[in-house]
Amino acid sequence: MFDLTATLQTLGGPPALGVMTAIVFAESGVLAGFFLPGDSLLFSAGVLLADGAIHLPFTLVALGLVVAAFLGDQVGYLVGRKAGPRLFDRDDSRLFSRQNAARAHDFFRRYGPKAVILARFVPVVRTFTPTVAGVGAMPYRPFLLYNAIGATLWAVGMLGAGHALGGVPFVAAHVEVLTLGVVALSLVPAVLSVSGRRRPGPDKELNDPASEPTAAPR
Repeated sequence: MFDLTATLQTLGGPPALGVMTAIVFAESGVLAGFFLPGDSLLFSAGVLLADGAIHLPFTLVALGLVVAAFLGDQVGYLVGRKAGPRLFDRDDSRLFSRQNAARAHDFFRRYGPKAVILARFVPVVRTFTPTVAGVGAMPYRPFLLYNAIGATLWAVGMLGAGHALGGVPFVAAHVEVLTLGVVALSLVPAVLSVSGRRRPGPDKELNDPASEPTAAPR
C-alpha cells in the first residue's frame, strides 16, 4: 500500500512540496482527482513540518498549497464554463461519477455562493463544486473572491492544525492513525448531507401518492 506520509518524509524539501501542490491542484480542479487525500495530506504535511522531516519554512509550504488549491478551483470553474451541462449528462466512467456531480450540485444549491468556501472542507464535494459553479450558477468575480477565501482557510487551517499538533509526541508517533481520523471526520459533513437529502420531509410524505389511503372497493 502506498504510504504518502513516508514518501513525503523521504523527499524532504522542495520535491515534497512539488508532490503536495500537484495533489492539491488535482483534487481541487481535475474531476478525476476526487479520490486524492487532500485533508489528510495537509494535516500530515503540517505534522512533518513541525517534526522537521520536511525542511521548508511553514510560510512557503502554506503559500504553495494555497496557490495550488486556488488554481485548481479556477480550472474546475473553467471546465464547467466550457463544457456546460453536457459534462453532467455524460455516463459514469472511472474518471467521472454522476452521483458525485449531483451531490455537489445539491450542496451548491443549498448553500449558495458560500458553498465554494464550505465545500473546501468536504471531500469529493470540493472537487465538483467549482465545476458546478462554472456551469452557470455563479458569476466569475464572486467565484474568484470566494475561491481565494476558501483556498486560504482550508490550506492554512489544515496545515496549521497538523503543525500545531506535530510538536505533541503522541501525535508525531501516530501520525498515520491520526491522519485516518482526519479523513473520517472530514467525511462527516458529506454523510450528513446525503442522509438529509434522502430523508423525506413532512410535505413529501403528505403529498406522496403512495402514502394516501386507497379507496375501499365497492
